Amino acid sequence: MENLNFYILTGGPGSGKSTVLNLLFSMGYPVVPEVGRKIIQEQVSIKGNALPWGDTCRYAELMLLQSVLDFGKFASLNIPRFFDRGIPDTLGYCRFARIPVRKKLESAVRNYRYNPVVFVFPPWETIYTRDSERKQSFQEARDTCRTIREVYEENGYRTVAVPFLPPEERAMWILNYLNLPSVCASRLY
Repeated sequence: MENLNFYILTGGPGSGKSTVLNLLFSMGYPVVPEVGRKIIQEQVSIKGNALPWGDTCRYAELMLLQSVLDFGKFASLNIPRFFDRGIPDTLGYCRFARIPVRKKLESAVRNYRYNPVVFVFPPWETIYTRDSERKQSFQEARDTCRTIREVYEENGYRTVAVPFLPPEERAMWILNYLNLPSVCASRLY
């Protein structure tokens, strides 16, 4: 399955992806929030252990499951949609966390294809902050970004670094790169 209208925003934690994703949403573009953060919030609320600091294998399985569901949910819609991370990010997480990679993950990375251009938000120490869900050091964020970029490139994607700009300018930079209008009327999808 391939959808060339699915655009990935990725990179290490705390690099500004979610902020830009929210701005794209405010401009009318459909978006898919990061699955990792959603899983962390759910697991904490139910006192579960499928967390990056708990059962990392189960956490990766849940990320893969939710990412595949998100892909399938919108696959037939032929409009631009921005994702805060994609299925290859789960492979990058497994590699970085030294978790064994299961065949179903490798298969999902091969079979669920996004637009070949992937926007990478490089580590930006000036804006990086830790919180209750983001516990990595800045060096870990930097290493995560490098690993994720490698995974996307190894799987046939072309990574494009998003420049260090104010959030609104980063959103516009992405839209200009893709030749998309600054306002989209397709939020209903």
